[in-house]
Amino acid sequence: MATSRAAYAAEQAIGHEKENLKQDVSNYQQVGDQHETMKALIWQGKQKVEVVDVAKPRILEDGDVILKVTGTTVCGSDLHLLHGTIIQLNKGDILGHEFCGVVDQVGPAVKNIQVGKRYVAAFQITCGECFFCKQKLSSQCEKTNSNRTAKAMYGSQTAGFYGYSHFTGGFAGGQAEYVRVPLGDVNLLEIPDDVPDEKALYLSDVLPTAYNAVKDTAVYPNDQVAIFGAGPIGQMAGVFAIDEGASKVIFVDTEPRVSAISNRWPAQHKDKLELIDYKKLSFGVTNKETVVSKLKDMCGGRGPDVAIECAAGEYAKGWMHWLEMSLGAETDTSEILNEMVESVRNYGRAGITGVYVGYTNHFNVGSLMQRGIRLIGNGQAPVMKYWDGLLQKIRLGQLDPTQMLSHRFRLEDIDKVYHMFDAKEDNIQKVFVETKFSFPRAEGTPELTKL
Repeated sequence: MATSRAAYAAEQAIGHEKENLKQDVSNYQQVGDQHETMKALIWQGKQKVEVVDVAKPRILEDGDVILKVTGTTVCGSDLHLLHGTIIQLNKGDILGHEFCGVVDQVGPAVKNIQVGKRYVAAFQITCGECFFCKQKLSSQCEKTNSNRTAKAMYGSQTAGFYGYSHFTGGFAGGQAEYVRVPLGDVNLLEIPDDVPDEKALYLSDVLPTAYNAVKDTAVYPNDQVAIFGAGPIGQMAGVFAIDEGASKVIFVDTEPRVSAISNRWPAQHKDKLELIDYKKLSFGVTNKETVVSKLKDMCGGRGPDVAIECAAGEYAKGWMHWLEMSLGAETDTSEILNEMVESVRNYGRAGITGVYVGYTNHFNVGSLMQRGIRLIGNGQAPVMKYWDGLLQKIRLGQLDPTQMLSHRFRLEDIDKVYHMFDAKEDNIQKVFVETKFSFPRAEGTPELTKL
C-alpha cells in the first residue's frame, strides 16, 4: 500500500538523517578565512530564501576547483526547495545547481582546469571512474552521494547534486559569488570564447535535461508529441522534438505559460504548435472535455504517439490528491501521469522528466498494462552524455538557448526572483542571474531588471 510505504520512507529518512548529516556536513563547511565573505542565497525555511553574506569556500580536497560565478539561474525544481517538499534541507544551506564562471583557484591534483578560464558545471557531481560514469551516465554516479535515505527509498544511490539538500549529498550550491567544484577535472566543461555565458550557462541542466527527455523517451519522425508543462524544460523539449522530426507538438499548461510558449516558439514551426489550457477543460462549467479527450481529438482519435512530463509531481489538481499529500499519505500526485498514460495511443510512450520524490497513489496501472504503454523514467539527465554535442550545436548556430530567456536579474535580488518564478509573474520563463563578476550583457539578451 502506497500510504504505508510512504510512511516507512519517512521514518527511514528521520532515522538516517543524523548519520547522513555527519557524512556530508563537510560539503557545506567550505569556509576559509572567516573574514573572506561572499553573497549567497540560503534556505531559511519553508517559503523563505534569503541573500546573505557567508564565508567564501576554500579548497578541501586536492581535486577541488573554486569558481567565481559569472552566471546562475533559477530552475523549476528549485521551487520544490522553496516549498519545503525536499527532505533533509537545513536552514542556512546554499542553493543553486546551475552555474558557470571563471576559475579562481585549483587544488594540487587538478590537471586540466586553468585559472582564469571560463567553465560551466554540470548540476550533478561525477567521480569519472565508476561503472555509470564510464558510460557517461553521470547522474547515476556511485561515489558522490553516500546518503543512505536516498538509497533506501530508491533501491540504489544517485549522484550528488549542487544546492539540493543533504538528500543529494549536501553540496553547497552556485547561487552565490563563489562555489567549490569537487573533482574539477571531470565536472567542468570549458566555454569557448565565441559562446557567451547567456548561452553556455544552460548546458548545466535545462538543455541536457530537455534533450534527454526527448532522446530517452524516443521521438521519431512524424510523431505527434504532447508535453505536459510549458516551462523552460518543456519549451526546449518541444524544440528538440521538432528537431527529431515531430509533426506536431502540443503543450498542456495554463496561462500565462501557454501564451509565453506561443510568443517564443520558432516562427518556422508555428504550424506544428498547438496548445491546451488545462484549466479551461478541468474546471470549465460548460465544457465537458478533459485533457485526455482533447488530446485524442487533436491526434486523430488515437492520441499522441509520445507524452513527455516536464511539470513534476508536487502539484495536485483534484481534492483527493491535495488531501492525501497534505496528510503525508503520498508524496507525489499521479494525476499528470494518468493523463499521459490514458491519452497516448496504444503502444505509445510516456516519459517522466519533472521531479518526483517518492510515492504516489491511484495510478492507472491497468491502462499501462492493457494498452502496452511504455512508461519511462527519464532520470536526472546525464549531463555529460550530451553537453559536448549540445555545445557544438550552439557554436554552429543550430541551437539558441536564449529563445527561452525572458529576464536578467542581479544575485542580490534572487530571493525575490524565486517568488516571482513561483507565481509566474511578468511572463517569466528562464532567467539569467548576474554577479559582480559577470561579463557585459550579450547582445540580443534581456536587459537587467532591477527589483
